[in-house]
Amino acid sequence: MWIIDVVALVVALAAAALAVVALRRQASYRRAPATDALPEDVTGLRQEVAALRVEARDALRHLAVVRYDAFGDMGGHLSWSLALLDDAGNGVVLTSIHGRSDARTYAKSITSWTCEQQLSPEEDEAIQHARP
Repeated sequence: MWIIDVVALVVALAAAALAVVALRRQASYRRAPATDALPEDVTGLRQEVAALRVEARDALRHLAVVRYDAFGDMGGHLSWSLALLDDAGNGVVLTSIHGRSDARTYAKSITSWTCEQQLSPEEDEAIQHARP
């Protein structure tokens, strides 16, 4: 039963981290124009695609998961680190360390592909795998 609690905690932490990132970027969010306002010429469409690419830079679209055994006497690669980053390397790395009797979950903020807190080798590996 505690596994369900741990999974719920991990999901809640991931949702909270994503909400913080979304709120941070809300100020720069640009609404897409109405469908009837879209340009019909090729130049207008190219400009629209360029604008969408600029907006997509802030999306958390670079992700990687590293699974591992945190303790030598445990098997199954039940511990994991998940990096969720945008094009500039801003986002979050979530880590869950599975022990024999409990699991602990951590979240660390990432800015420009680096973290102010010390990263574990697995967290660093997840960030490097997420990097384009």
